[in-house]
Amino acid sequence: MQPGQARVGNVLYPTADLNSSVAFYRDGLGLSLKFADGDRFAALDGGGVTFALAAGDEALGTAPMASFKVTDVSEAVERLTALGAAVVRGPERGPHEVRAVLHDPAGHPFVLYASA
Repeated sequence: MQPGQARVGNVLYPTADLNSSVAFYRDGLGLSLKFADGDRFAALDGGGVTFALAAGDEALGTAPMASFKVTDVSEAVERLTALGAAVVRGPERGPHEVRAVLHDPAGHPFVLYASA
């Protein structure tokens, strides 16, 4: 990935009950489970884009949001805030990555993340 170039890593939906949500999307839409981290996070194959479900502290809010993989979270936060984004959380180190939650200038939430 080139510096400054992001890619959509996943679409993240918060949930209060991870197991029920996984069952709903797996059984109802046929999405296969790619990865699970206990009752906190699950990634399902959305056919080219990962559909992620998060519960508890992993939910990062109450609204669905896109997650963008970047090379350097702190640098991306600095660049985006200069363009009008607002920081909601982070950057912070999570169990699998460094991440930040922001709002774009229109108020839509999104996540930036990079490998830890």
